Amino acid sequence: MPKYVYDFTEGNRDLKDLLGGKGANLAEMTGLGLPVPPGFTITTEACRHYLTEGGLPDGLSGEIDTHLAALERAMGKRLGAPDDPLLVSVRSGAKYSMPGMMETVLNIGLNDESVHGLAKQAGDERFAWDSYRRLIQMFGKTVLDIDGDLFEDALAAAKRDKGVPDDLDLSAADFQRLVETYKGIVREHTGEDFPADPRRQMRLAVQAVFSSWNAPRAVVYRRQERIPADLGTAVNIVAMVFGNLGMDSGTGVAFTRDPGSGRQGVYGDYLQNAQGEDVVAGIRNTVPLQDLERIDPACYRELLGIMETLENHYRDLCDIEFTIERGKLWMLQTRVGKRTAAAAFCIAVQLVDQGLIDLDEAVRRVTGEQLAQLMFPRFDTGADRRLITKGMNASPGAAVGKAVFTPARAKELADRGEDVILVRRETTPDDLVGMIAARGVLTSRGGKTSHAAVVARGMGKTCVCGAEELDVDAAGGRFTAPGGLVIEDGDVISIDGGTGEVYQGEVPVVDSPVVEYFETGRDGGEELVGAVDRLMRHADTGRRLAVRANADNAEDAARARRFGAQGIGLCRTEHMFLGDRRRLVEDLILAGSAGEREAALEALRPLQRSDFAAIFAEMDGLPVTIRLIDPPLHEFLPDLTALSVQVALAGDEASPRDRRLLEAVRRLHEQNPMLGLRGVRLGLVIPGLFEMQVRAIAEAAAERRAAGGDPRAEIMIPLVSAVQELEGVRDEARRILAEVGVAALVGTMIEVPRAALTAGQIAEAAEFFSFGTNDLTQMTWGFSRDDVEAAFFSRYLELGIFGVSPFETIDADGVGRLMTIAVAEGRRARPDIKLGICGEHGGDPESVRFCHRIGLDYVSCSPFRVPVARLEAGRAALAGGDSDTR
Repeated sequence: MPKYVYDFTEGNRDLKDLLGGKGANLAEMTGLGLPVPPGFTITTEACRHYLTEGGLPDGLSGEIDTHLAALERAMGKRLGAPDDPLLVSVRSGAKYSMPGMMETVLNIGLNDESVHGLAKQAGDERFAWDSYRRLIQMFGKTVLDIDGDLFEDALAAAKRDKGVPDDLDLSAADFQRLVETYKGIVREHTGEDFPADPRRQMRLAVQAVFSSWNAPRAVVYRRQERIPADLGTAVNIVAMVFGNLGMDSGTGVAFTRDPGSGRQGVYGDYLQNAQGEDVVAGIRNTVPLQDLERIDPACYRELLGIMETLENHYRDLCDIEFTIERGKLWMLQTRVGKRTAAAAFCIAVQLVDQGLIDLDEAVRRVTGEQLAQLMFPRFDTGADRRLITKGMNASPGAAVGKAVFTPARAKELADRGEDVILVRRETTPDDLVGMIAARGVLTSRGGKTSHAAVVARGMGKTCVCGAEELDVDAAGGRFTAPGGLVIEDGDVISIDGGTGEVYQGEVPVVDSPVVEYFETGRDGGEELVGAVDRLMRHADTGRRLAVRANADNAEDAARARRFGAQGIGLCRTEHMFLGDRRRLVEDLILAGSAGEREAALEALRPLQRSDFAAIFAEMDGLPVTIRLIDPPLHEFLPDLTALSVQVALAGDEASPRDRRLLEAVRRLHEQNPMLGLRGVRLGLVIPGLFEMQVRAIAEAAAERRAAGGDPRAEIMIPLVSAVQELEGVRDEARRILAEVGVAALVGTMIEVPRAALTAGQIAEAAEFFSFGTNDLTQMTWGFSRDDVEAAFFSRYLELGIFGVSPFETIDADGVGRLMTIAVAEGRRARPDIKLGICGEHGGDPESVRFCHRIGLDYVSCSPFRVPVARLEAGRAALAGGDSDTR
């Protein structure tokens, strides 16, 4: 039979798939000889069985009994014994960190008898009754599914009746009465008494933790972070140590470096006379970790030594949870800590300089998503700003939006395309939907290690926490600031996660220093920009994939080159026919004779030639792939209904041109233009159109060459489905190129499933393929992106049909399968064929890694995403080791 339970002495950090991140790291710390309370871990395999079969696997109960007996021997206590009870915590722990998304129950083993034994052994009745009420509260919410606000309201009423603001001001008698109130809530909402049997408490808590893997907030978080849904969670059962035994006890969270900036130093929060959930929940404002040096110097020195040990052992920033029980330090958890994008780059380079990792590993530890975050704008420090207050700079960035006070309101406005800032007293996992929807998060309570701060940093969201001067009235939809200023739901505010400042109204933004670096090549002496420069250079030296840009004009081409593009992978010529030139296209469509058509084409050719000449100048010496015109034809024609009304209203006064145009629009009207007369079909149906474009390209290249330049044109035929379509256009293009006296590759765009499936045939006529993954995705799935994203994509994401939109990341199983076939068949037919991608997937980090795996030569994306693609191409080439920091 499988082994479902592991003692902390049996595991290690390499068993995260089986023991979850928390269990594996508790075992690792135990092996290092650090002060970890004894305990054991129930594996993710048991969780998967429970979720699949609806019950605990055979043999699990016996294994738990065996390990619990060993724990009781080690502690010299029995679970829930009336005279000297052993108490345990039951905590979740998946492979990847999911802060607050799954459940924890503390103080398992307390009941009406053992609470007296705990009070006697601790010499503190208040502590014992406080611990008991915490158990009922956590158990009631987590295991019995009772609304947690009912317990919070009862606690608030107890403080209000006594006229005190804080839990610390309540007495043993107050907590004893609260226990009875809580038990009444349990009885009222379940029809049963709170379970007194410690073994039953533990069994139900374990099942609740397993079930919490599929809780809505956990599902939403996994979807956001792209964590696989089938991993399951482990359960850790740990002997309780208590931070709420008095002012010589406490709990805290520490980081071995600043997760916001990457700076080395003492960083974290501490709370005296508290249990760990108090810190994470942010319900009481903490003190900086440095204050522990004054409160308990011996524990502070020991903690610093452990922090150094863990960072050197894990070779990374570590996130640590600890408890001090009457002067004794206990380690409750460690993991590789979540960090901001800026901290990720700075820490990676610092660790290289310290000799803990090499540059290859440093590049693996940063991501394209993080680089993209660093390229977001920041507030203009020179602009007029109206400061409201200042909180803690929990997660950097500049966020502007309407203040909203509930997660539902945040999602409602965000779904309408509006920017919002979620404002709360403190956040809980139930706020996750609103945090995802919001541009930033602002709380009046909590520290830099509160739920809001940790989750926001993990998602790359701007966050300001602990803005104590704000009186947040979530129910009323407003907050009151110093001086009586009231910000209502819908009022615009700006928050600076780097400084903690909160402003009234919209503050202007400017380019980030990282964007300035890509534009100028100078780092300005900033540590962050220097780190980006160093890692980008190393990524560039290691990558196999070239990175090009999608650019349709000289300005975009110039920016792309500054950002490191190695050419243009897609120049969309249809964009050159819009605006004032649209009338010339209408003339071409209305041409009633060869002479009229030739006149229209001759009017367009010099305009095209000048466009191409300007792009060749900016991309001198680099390849420029120019796609011949590929519009749905309706984009160049007036709307049928509008034109019909216009002509009807004009009657006899309607111009001959409008009448001819209406006749042409009716003739060319299509029920589904995206699948109609476009791409290569348009070039074959309208004589001279592609010929004009190819001649303009050739003449522009000749002009550039005559000026001493090095133009490298590549002509791409769009929407080819059959090799016969390509052959005719290719032959005509080669004739014109030879006539003008320039060389250019002629290839095609693979964007129709049939083209992918017949790539071997098409490769015989094409010198390169470029995958147009936007259309290929639409045609493979059978839906239009513009129509379905608003219609049902959100529902598909909720149902888990999509883990992520196939228009954001390549659908590897479907679209990716077609690409893989086309790559193999294309190379078999033409070994030297050049293969690339020019859909916007070319700038998506996961898609770039996929393109590397299937053997493409380059990716192409928008100019702004070129650095992201460069980094991810380097990471793909250097892939290896477990560098996932989720």
